[in-house]
Amino acid sequence: MRRDWLPITTTPWSLGLLLVTTLLLIQATELPSRINDWMYDRAITTWPAPMDDSVAIIAIDEFSLEQVGRWPWDRSLHASLIDTLRQAGAETIVLDILFPEAGPGDEELASAMARHSNVVLPAYLTAPTRERLISEQLPTPSLAGAAGAIGHAHIELDTDGVARGLYLYNGLAGRLWPTLSLAAHLPISNQMQAQLPNYINVREDYRLVPLAGGAGTLPTYSYASVLSHPPSPQEFAGKTVLVGATAAGFGDILPTPFSGLSRPMSGVEFHANVYSASKQNILIVPAEPWVAPALNLLVLLLLALLLPRLRPAATLLACATIAAGLVAGYVLLLIGARVQLSVANALILPMAAMPIASALRLAMTNRFLNRQLDEMTRTPRLSLPEPSNRHPHQLLMHLRALFHPPGWLLAAEDDLLEVQEMTLAQAPPTETPGRWEHQQNQSWITLIRGGTSYLLGLTLPNDLSREVIQRYLNQLELEPHADSERQKGPRENISARIEKVRIATQKLAEMQAFIRHSFEHMPDGIIVTDELGVIRFTNRHIEDWFCEPMPSLSGMPLATLLDGHDPRDLPPWFETISEALTLRQSRTVDLTLNGKDFLIHLAPFALQNSRQFGIIANISDISELREQQRQHREAIDFISHDVRSPLVSQLALIEQLKRDPSHIDANQLDQLGRLARRSYHLAEEFVQLARAEQLTETRFYECEFLAIVENARDSVCEQAQEKGISIVLNGTEDLWLKGNAELLERAVINLLTNAVQYSPPDSAVSVHVYQAAHLACLAISDEGYGIDPEELPLLFDRYHRQKRSEIAGAHGTGLGLSFVKTVVEKHRGEINVDSRPGEGTTFTLKLPIADPMF
Repeated sequence: MRRDWLPITTTPWSLGLLLVTTLLLIQATELPSRINDWMYDRAITTWPAPMDDSVAIIAIDEFSLEQVGRWPWDRSLHASLIDTLRQAGAETIVLDILFPEAGPGDEELASAMARHSNVVLPAYLTAPTRERLISEQLPTPSLAGAAGAIGHAHIELDTDGVARGLYLYNGLAGRLWPTLSLAAHLPISNQMQAQLPNYINVREDYRLVPLAGGAGTLPTYSYASVLSHPPSPQEFAGKTVLVGATAAGFGDILPTPFSGLSRPMSGVEFHANVYSASKQNILIVPAEPWVAPALNLLVLLLLALLLPRLRPAATLLACATIAAGLVAGYVLLLIGARVQLSVANALILPMAAMPIASALRLAMTNRFLNRQLDEMTRTPRLSLPEPSNRHPHQLLMHLRALFHPPGWLLAAEDDLLEVQEMTLAQAPPTETPGRWEHQQNQSWITLIRGGTSYLLGLTLPNDLSREVIQRYLNQLELEPHADSERQKGPRENISARIEKVRIATQKLAEMQAFIRHSFEHMPDGIIVTDELGVIRFTNRHIEDWFCEPMPSLSGMPLATLLDGHDPRDLPPWFETISEALTLRQSRTVDLTLNGKDFLIHLAPFALQNSRQFGIIANISDISELREQQRQHREAIDFISHDVRSPLVSQLALIEQLKRDPSHIDANQLDQLGRLARRSYHLAEEFVQLARAEQLTETRFYECEFLAIVENARDSVCEQAQEKGISIVLNGTEDLWLKGNAELLERAVINLLTNAVQYSPPDSAVSVHVYQAAHLACLAISDEGYGIDPEELPLLFDRYHRQKRSEIAGAHGTGLGLSFVKTVVEKHRGEINVDSRPGEGTTFTLKLPIADPMF
């Protein structure tokens, strides 16, 4: 029995050996230290240390240098500062300023230090050079004698140049100085060790410093400001105050995990962070040296023993889990226990184990892939041909069939091939091949095929569709791209068989994507069931219409889904679906979902070369069709009653005049004219509403809203003057819209006409035109008798008339406000009404302006 198909795994020894080799190779690089530094920086910056309230900084900043003068300053100035801080109640003062040589004002400074009795001064170790060994610079004897303590000011920089920690003790010749912050926190006398040569630098107790934040986090006061405006006792009372340089010119700046080189931290601020952390006992201690190697060995054994037993997906999960556990443990130790453990090598192991184990598996299973490749069925590539690959003759033929242009032209190197009602002299210069050039209703393009330049021109219809067609032509890719020429071989250096697999799977993926895309973008909802009527596939329309999530639809019986959303008794859904399956006959049934009308067509199907069968349910949204039918019935009712009634009255009046033509009364003629005008008005409103419903954005153009309102006001002025009503227009700003000015003006006329019609004589109608954000607004207010609250929800319905208006004798068609709402919605706007009976009505119309950015 052949076992080549069995999944091949490696042994713990082979995997462990490869991991050890990889780890040893990586040790020759700086990658582990970089990973450790990066993890520490991310943890420290994500969880900054809390700030101790008993620390403050007095900065020798640029402002102080401007106020006091160039450095160095007279030491009596520092004495004044110490006295000022003593009076403010500062408990400890740390002067991060070197005093290695005697200078003017030393006596005053020593006296001030003695008066305070708790001033810490720095010691500094100079770097060795070729001519000079490392040396120690201490304060002058007079200042050192007056100091409460002396501490070293050295801060360690890691290999990447970033300051993350320092040694708590440092010194020469066996004399160790505590760091400035430690000397300020716990004043310690100089520690003495065994006598060593005075050129040996001794350092002990390295600690990482959890910073409270970037530069400027700790409370900082300007040196000059403290001297000129003595602080209140609340600012420094009981605090440790560190005094040092922060001005850029001193060079005492340090990159930190929070800043890097973009905003480095001054040395005095770093020492202040050390003091804050040591005061809270949260300085970070490096782990014991043996812990990291032990952790590396443990992770190595775990990976070598575990991975060969796992499947590829579980291998990835195991490696990710181990890596995540190492990171989580690192963070918990660092933030919780304040211990820094080097986990870079242990973290590299699972990251390297995954590709190594995968490579072994892939190498062994390649034989299976090679055999299966020869047995794969060739599948045709399912894709649409690119327009850029078609010959200009074929392109012209297809464009003519699509748009039916009145004229066209095709030329090759100035030789006319096809032409109708166009000439070469009309062609503009086309600089870029494959790019259309439009001149009014003519469009031209140059195409390169086989080294030959072709010129193709079209004369488009000179109507509103021209702009749409030209925009569509611009979207067509008619010139081959350089990228398509390169797709002739494998993009990667892989075997020919692997390339064949890639091509075959690409064909399958293209076919599946085409089917899936077509399935999802069908205009109807599709449900596919199995032979038991259980849903197996649906498209997005079903999810949206039934308001059911896609996972819950799969596996649900179709009858249950339909019963839950449109229950019915005669016939029940289960009977309709079972008949479609058992009798293998199609069924078409009405369906109602969320107040919308649908038509569901159940069509049985059977899979080819299979005994499986089921139902394909096609669900079509017929709500718009039903609405059109309802409107058609309403229109018939409207014509049969409202339009027919005045016509019948006119005919009756005409017959009466014909019987006695000698006694034609002026009142009869007036009545006949009113009936004729009413018939015309009814027909006009009906036609205008139909025009509004057929309005599309292809009939939009730039128009000015204030001018539209002014024209509408002028059209209604005569009607308003007859009732003594004044129309007051407020608005001076030009507001440009993208819309149809004619229909917008008719909509405003309808609103103004209603305002005049339903207002008492000698009243006023206010019209306001203004801009609100990106909207052009129109508010029309009258002083009429208002609209009853129960009428407001039906106000814009077609053929709806107010009861109060009908009783008062103001007869309307019920189409005017429906027309207004239709026009506003076609312009992507909204209309609101605010009315109180007996107080008047305000209609507010809002439309988007053409370009809200200007």
